[in-house]
Amino acid sequence: MRAVRRTAGLLCAALVLLAGAGQAQAAGYRYWSFWERSGGRWTYATQGPSTARPGDGAVEGFRFAVSEDSADASRPRGAADFGTICSGTPARSGTERVAVVLDFGTPADAPSGETPPARRTACARIPAGATTADALAAVAPPLRYDTNALLCAIAGYPKQGCGEQVSGSAPRKSPGKSGSSGSGPSLDLPIGAGVVAVLAGAAVWQSRRRRNESV
Repeated sequence: MRAVRRTAGLLCAALVLLAGAGQAQAAGYRYWSFWERSGGRWTYATQGPSTARPGDGAVEGFRFAVSEDSADASRPRGAADFGTICSGTPARSGTERVAVVLDFGTPADAPSGETPPARRTACARIPAGATTADALAAVAPPLRYDTNALLCAIAGYPKQGCGEQVSGSAPRKSPGKSGSSGSGPSLDLPIGAGVVAVLAGAAVWQSRRRRNESV
């Protein structure tokens, strides 16, 4: 029975570790995600705003939220129609018109002590060949970037922080630049379940062995 109790103790420890692994998956990051609109829907941008070069008529969106990665990121909310946003900005040779949608997120996503501004749209006129970052700087200054060119703040929001982890106990990959791929399935839970199954089998084997020896 002593061996069975010892194995049962190991089983309980494995369950605790498994629960901890599940909690680690809750890690998220607070950051601005970058989106492009096409065909009436938002798509997570495949490159960062400093390298994307939108053409005339493009619709670009930014959403501030807490997300694990690109697959989990929240899309900009509300209407996003180029004709409506840029209706008062006529075409001009040598320039591009870009409809910009800024969604500052919800109070639940806001850093402590800050309140997200209301969602807004703007039509940016930029030189032909300019980047999305140029369009953003034209309609929503001040912008703030970190040393890795990650966009930290739009129109001064938030005042501090840049892609910081806000939940979970285990570090995960940083959101990095827009266009990073979503993370694949975690191996923590399958491995944890395998450990529990092995220990449970060991407990049964020990119990049977003890009974056979006592006969």
